[in-house]
Amino acid sequence: MELSQEVHEKLVKAMQACASEDGNVRAAAQRAFAATLAVPLRKAIFDAATTDGIFERDILAPGATPNYPLDFVKPGDEDQFVAFTLPKTGRIPERHVEGDELWVPTFRVGNAIDWDIRYMRMARFDVVARALEVYKEGFVRKNNSDAWRTILAAAKDRGMIVAASGSAPFTGSLSAVSPVAPGEFTKELISRARTAMTRGAGGNGNAGALTDVFLSVEAMEDVRSWSATEVDDFTRREIIQASDKNLAKVYGVNLHHMTEFGEGQEYQLYVTNTLGGTLPASTLEWAVGLDLSTQDSFVEPVVQDLETFEDPNLYRSQKMGVFGWLEHGFAVLDSRRVLMMAF
Repeated sequence: MELSQEVHEKLVKAMQACASEDGNVRAAAQRAFAATLAVPLRKAIFDAATTDGIFERDILAPGATPNYPLDFVKPGDEDQFVAFTLPKTGRIPERHVEGDELWVPTFRVGNAIDWDIRYMRMARFDVVARALEVYKEGFVRKNNSDAWRTILAAAKDRGMIVAASGSAPFTGSLSAVSPVAPGEFTKELISRARTAMTRGAGGNGNAGALTDVFLSVEAMEDVRSWSATEVDDFTRREIIQASDKNLAKVYGVNLHHMTEFGEGQEYQLYVTNTLGGTLPASTLEWAVGLDLSTQDSFVEPVVQDLETFEDPNLYRSQKMGVFGWLEHGFAVLDSRRVLMMAF
């Protein structure tokens, strides 16, 4: 975006003031600089997260505790939650319901960046913008890693693994040998995962729905290479034209490709090496399926939202910089909303 001459001159003066030899002017300018950055950086960090749209950010009031009631209805207990036909006389039957409560531990995340103060004196927007991008990406990387490790741990703990296996019916935990080449992502796998998500969520109006699948970039290329015998021309066109902002959709399920999934990649190694997950025979990759049809499971309690401050102690080293921190946590309250897919 091209700036007007007036706006450009104001920005130049504001940056140069941050390098002023007058301590009072410099302190006020750097404080204003950090305050101006706080809101857009906070928005950019959470908009860039790969879990954007998964976790519900819950900004807690001061002094509030991150406690969440767990779902009263659990698989196998559906028949205990029923209504009654009222008699002609008498009162409505009473039923007292209690559920467990989960306390989500929160933790602080901090980051900092600094640069030569000469770049402020010379009004080098490009250099300062790149420094702030590094500052932002540090938070993004940390938040993504923490959030996905929570999801993967919940999926592993649930123990439901869906793998393509020809015409064999889903039994709750599939590890049959796939008739397709190991590592090949197929339509059948999505179909079986949809069935597994619905069956595994319990009845009584609590049937789940597979809405999103997160998979490797290689698996996404498998989808793009599906032939006309596998999907109709309209669907193939939609898949081929899909980009990061226009997700591919198969059977109504959104497909998200991520570089952290795939053979030898970070999240795959976390499942196998840290969580002790074992891939079924003749499969090479993990993918994760989520039910995001209801916002009742993935929570991110925020005790303190991201704040960014100037660092006044850097001037002695002829530098300028900012630092900041936030306090939050991640939790999956209902593991029925997540499952593992192997292919």
